Amino acid sequence: MDASHPTDIGALCDARGWSRARLVHELRRAGRRRSTELPGDDSLRRMIRQWNGGSRKLSPLYADLLGDVFGISFTEGQVAEKTTQEDPTYDALTERLSSAAAVDRELVDLLEGQTDSFRTLDRKLGARLLLSQTEGHLTTSAELLRYSLPGPFRPELASVVAEIAALAGWQALDLGDLQKAWDLHDTAKLAARESGDLAALGHVTAQQGYILLDADQPKAAVALMQHARMEVSGAIPETLASWLWAAEAEALAACGEERQARAALDMAAHHLPGPGGERLPYVFLDDVHLARWRGHTLARLGAAEAVEDLSSAVTRLDPSFTRAAAGLRCDLALALSVQGHVDAAKVEAAKADELARKTSSARQRARITRLLHA
Repeated sequence: MDASHPTDIGALCDARGWSRARLVHELRRAGRRRSTELPGDDSLRRMIRQWNGGSRKLSPLYADLLGDVFGISFTEGQVAEKTTQEDPTYDALTERLSSAAAVDRELVDLLEGQTDSFRTLDRKLGARLLLSQTEGHLTTSAELLRYSLPGPFRPELASVVAEIAALAGWQALDLGDLQKAWDLHDTAKLAARESGDLAALGHVTAQQGYILLDADQPKAAVALMQHARMEVSGAIPETLASWLWAAEAEALAACGEERQARAALDMAAHHLPGPGGERLPYVFLDDVHLARWRGHTLARLGAAEAVEDLSSAVTRLDPSFTRAAAGLRCDLALALSVQGHVDAAKVEAAKADELARKTSSARQRARITRLLHA
């Protein structure tokens, strides 16, 4: 083959029935015959793609080696007459860009609807059955975001990714995988910042604080939750403001800061909107859930009134919140045991354990186990 013809490496391999791995093997054999050490397999495969794609010319060494391999003459500088469109990476990239270009209002709504369906299933069935599906949903949405160009729907898509990643992170936390939970919340925070949605940013940042609580770092959890609240203060719906104060109260209670925890609970109640207030898809908070949260926080502090709040919430909680009900029963058992009602506490703990088993909640079952063996 002379300099007037291209080095069509692909065609030469195809004619012999060789894979690219076989070509790498043959190049190494030719190199050993010349006492020449070649780079690693990944580097050789990359060079073959570049020769075949026309973006790299042959050096004298590889012109000689390829001549040995194929039994024909190669000349320094020969390149294949191929365009970048024939590079397999070109096809993969254009396919992803094309998919991302299809993002519109309808698709964003569909992705949000799917996320909402996972939320409903999660609260009924638990994380064990849902986490892998939620992660698959996240992978699809995150890839669309990665390849989408600036436009009217990119911020909304980023907000969708933030919500999905936060849901997957919460599920991972419920299953006891703190590292995965942390990583997923970091993904959620990055997406929320790109979206410009301060409500989403405040929610996913504060929710990450629960990982610190489970890692027995309550002071760090308080700091993170306070940072989240102050970062978005005044720019979020009242529902989320209430949620942020309640989360902070729980973390303060874990630190034993009773006065500050009670003050935060008062702020949560102050910000809780009425029945006609604005709702957020990722925050389930009404007077019943806030009563449950207040009871949980007070139970952490060993306060006597926790029993009243929790007993009221038990009778009013929507039964579809299976995992929340498990936590509520566990809190009530704790509050009863603190007050010396041991038998009643055991009854509630058994009910909590039954509910936690239904949702495979490692997090709640660990709390129940600690309670029963206290």
